[in-house]
Amino acid sequence: MRFDFSGTTPLFRQVAEQLGEAIVSGAFAEGEQVPSTTEISTTYKINPATVLKGMNLLVDQGLLEKRRGLGMFVTAGARRKAGDAKRDEFLTTRVGEFTAEAKRLGIGADELKDIIDRGYRS
Repeated sequence: MRFDFSGTTPLFRQVAEQLGEAIVSGAFAEGEQVPSTTEISTTYKINPATVLKGMNLLVDQGLLEKRRGLGMFVTAGARRKAGDAKRDEFLTTRVGEFTAEAKRLGIGADELKDIIDRGYRS
C-alpha cells in the first residue's frame, strides 16, 4: 500500500480504494482476513480512526464484514462486486473524460477506434 499524504484524495478513501484494489486483484481472497486497523495505522503512520473509516466504506459496500473479536474479512462475492463497481466507474467516468479530451484535441471517433483496436491487438 502507498498513501499520498499531500494529495487531494482523503486518506480514508485511499485506504478503501487500495483494499478494494487488493480484493479485485485477488491479493485478498474471499473469506480471508485483511490487515487490522492497528496493523495498517502503525505500518503507514495513519490515524486508526481514519483507517477504520476507510474499512467501513468497504463494509457498507458489502466487500468486508466485521467478525466480532476476530477482525475484518473479505465477503463472499466481493471480488466480483468490486470488479463490477470498478468497471462501472471506468465506463461512466473515465471513458467520458477520455472522449471529451479526444474531442478537445480534434481526435475523431474513427481515429480513436483505430487506436483502441491497435491497443487490443498488441
